[in-house]
Amino acid sequence: MRPLLIAAAALSILTSFGFSSAAVAQDRYCLQGRIWGYPGNCQFASYAQCMATASGTNAYCGINPRYAYARRYRGYR
Repeated sequence: MRPLLIAAAALSILTSFGFSSAAVAQDRYCLQGRIWGYPGNCQFASYAQCMATASGTNAYCGINPRYAYARRYRGYR
């Protein structure tokens, strides 16, 4: 029973690391502006989604810094 519990705990820990990279992929663009600050509202998967939300406001869209620099630090960790 104990080895089964350890295996289940290890599996849940390993799968949690896999989902963290998927979250970054869906948050590639950030709505930025005076109201939002930096990095802003980072919930957009595409630039078009972000620009549609920014339409009619004093805001703009930029790439999420966590997504932009993710590959840069991947080898150093």
